This record gives sequence, C-alpha cells and structure tokens, in this order.
Amino acid sequence: MDPYLSEWLNLVIRWIHVITGVAWIGASFYFNWLEGHLERNKNLPKGVAGDLWAVHGGGFYHVQKYEVAPQTLPKTLHWFKWEAYTTWLSGMTLLFIVYYSVPEVYLINTAVAALPPVAAI
Repeated sequence: MDPYLSEWLNLVIRWIHVITGVAWIGASFYFNWLEGHLERNKNLPKGVAGDLWAVHGGGFYHVQKYEVAPQTLPKTLHWFKWEAYTTWLSGMTLLFIVYYSVPEVYLINTAVAALPPVAAI
C-alpha cells in the first residue's frame, strides 16, 4: 500500500473512531443519568415506569420510560446504536490498516525472528 495513502487512511479512520467513540460514551452517560433521575413516585399512567422533565437551550423536554414496549410505536423511532456500530467498525478498519496491511512494520521484529508476514498475523 502506498505510504501516503496508508497514513491518510490511518488519520481519517482514527479521527472517525475517536469522535464516534466520544459520542458513544456521551450517549451512555446520558442514558445512565436519565435512568438515575427518573421520577417513579408520581401518579403515572399505566405501563409508565418513570418520567422526567428537562430543559436545554430554551426547549422543554418530557421523557417517559415504559415498563415494556407500548402497543404501538411512533412512525419515527430514534435509535442510539450508530455511535457504537461506527466505533466498532472504524476500530476494526483501523486494526486492518495499521497492523494487517503492513505487518512487517509493527508485528515483526527481524532482530528476534525472521517471520513471514502471514505468520506474524
């Protein structure tokens, strides 16, 4: 692989990996905070385990946690899974770019043993 291409791919994929990793950790912290601050002792509708009111940037938000999935779901359902998927995929891509595409650079110490690249992987 061309060294310049390899270096640029390394940098771009590494930054994607770091940014999506931070987003994944942030989403995890948010949901842990949300779970810990749900108000459960109120007169809640049947099937609702807790709710929470929040304000951010001048907007008011009302969040309800259901005990089980409701009978009908809204047409648009927002998933918080892409941060984790992108972190994992970019990490595996980075592993391939850094180590598997040029194993003789990082995985083989010729002073110790003269291994072929396939054996090092």
